[in-house]
Amino acid sequence: MLTKYLWIFFISMVPIVELRVAIPVSQAFNPPLPLLTSYIVCIIGNMLPVPVIFLFARRFLEWGQDKKFIGGICRFFLEKGHKGGAKLTEKAGKGGLFIALMLFVGIPLPGTGAWTGTLAASILDIDFKSTVAAVVLGVLIAGIIMMCISFGIFSFI
Repeated sequence: MLTKYLWIFFISMVPIVELRVAIPVSQAFNPPLPLLTSYIVCIIGNMLPVPVIFLFARRFLEWGQDKKFIGGICRFFLEKGHKGGAKLTEKAGKGGLFIALMLFVGIPLPGTGAWTGTLAASILDIDFKSTVAAVVLGVLIAGIIMMCISFGIFSFI
């Protein structure tokens, strides 16, 4: 049983698939793992990389902007992110940016999870507390949606 929980824990940490795959995998085991326990394990696994991504992604780009081979792409992402963040903040305000990030992470599609959301937030100059709060709420929403799908609630569609 512990091995199955470790599997879903580590799957939920993998970029792109995250808990969007881990929760259905928990229900594919024979017998399926308890849904609520799986949800909690997957949430924890999905959120674990978030502070590391936030704290080091931007630092890596700043470090790399004057390096020979990666400087151009690092500068591109920093400049694009700064301009995009300023434009988004101007249009939506800080509250709108928070909700946009939460909804982006909460949509359970590949590429819209905690990894991508956190990376975007760090490049867009969103502060750490707001990023973590928006990503946590988004992951909770995505987890609930995936739990419902795994449980068959949306099978009538």
